[in-house]
Amino acid sequence: MLHRIGILSDTHGLLRPEVLSAIADCDIIFHAGDIGDLQVLHVLGKIAPVHAVKGNTDKGKWTQDLPLIKAVDVCGHYFYILHEIEDLDLDPAVANLNMVIFGHTHRAQVKQQDSIFYLNPGSAGPRRSNLPVTIAKVTVNSKELIPEIIRFDL
Repeated sequence: MLHRIGILSDTHGLLRPEVLSAIADCDIIFHAGDIGDLQVLHVLGKIAPVHAVKGNTDKGKWTQDLPLIKAVDVCGHYFYILHEIEDLDLDPAVANLNMVIFGHTHRAQVKQQDSIFYLNPGSAGPRRSNLPVTIAKVTVNSKELIPEIIRFDL
C-alpha cells in the first residue's frame, strides 16, 4: 500500500495556500513543532490525520495535550517526531526507527545515516533571514521511504 506523508515544521501560526495545495494529496500529516496556533492543526486535520509535537515557542493552554515526542508507524516504517534534534533521547537504530523528523532550525535537510533518515522539513511559516519556505513529503510503500524537500518560490 502506498502512503504520502506531508511534513511541516515551524509554521508559527501561518499556513500558506501554496503549502496547503502541496499537501492536499497526503494521507497523513506530521508537524514537527512551533505550530503557533491551534487553528493550524484544525486546518491540517481537514486534509488528513495529523500527528504533531510541541515546539519551543508553542505556549498556552492549547498546547497542554501536545507531546514533546511522538512515534508513528506507517506501513511498518517507524517515524520519530520531535522539535529539536538535540533532544533525541534514544538510539534510532536500537529503537528500529526508519526516520527521525525534527524542525527548529528552519533549514530543510534530508540525510541518511546507516539505514535511518534524518529529515528536517525546514520552515513552512514566516520567512527567517534569507531561508526559503519549505516542507517535505515522504512516499511510503512496504519496501521503502522516498523523501523529498519541496521549496516554494514566494
